[in-house]
Amino acid sequence: MIYRSDPINAMQTIPAKLQAINNDKTKQLTAQGTALGFDFGEKRLGIAIGEHMLGIAHPLTTIETEATDVRFSRIAELIKEWQPSTLVVGLPLSVDGEEHAMTLLSKKFARRLDGRFGIPVVMIDERYTSAEASQSLNEMGIGGRRQKPMLDQVAAQYILQSYFDTLTQEAHANEST
Repeated sequence: MIYRSDPINAMQTIPAKLQAINNDKTKQLTAQGTALGFDFGEKRLGIAIGEHMLGIAHPLTTIETEATDVRFSRIAELIKEWQPSTLVVGLPLSVDGEEHAMTLLSKKFARRLDGRFGIPVVMIDERYTSAEASQSLNEMGIGGRRQKPMLDQVAAQYILQSYFDTLTQEAHANEST
């Protein structure tokens, strides 16, 4: 794992797999500090946490409500507690990479995070993360309905880990040039 302490200063240096939500705030995007990852769903919101220096994501919690004000209140508590430098939101796309209804809702959620908290927000392709999370839980002996309370936060873990892996791959690519 490569430790990246240098800020990602301009849009052209942000890895292509990431979509910045607010171009002005991308100047603040760094590969330092804590990151929170989000798996957005209409009924549940999975959240994971990780540290840039370690590059390892961990499931944190699931917010089980459709009420936007309750969700953002709980997110505000988590942001106050963990003081993240970056928020990473999964970007749901169809198998062929096309956007659909959940894509638009996830982008709206990411814009709301950006507007409410002023922390750099990036989105990353989340295709197959829920399936991978379910498979991982099955391998741990947690199947069926017992997965429900954990599935979204484990999916968020996969989303956040993908973000960390993208930064590491980018750092390796920059070293070899």
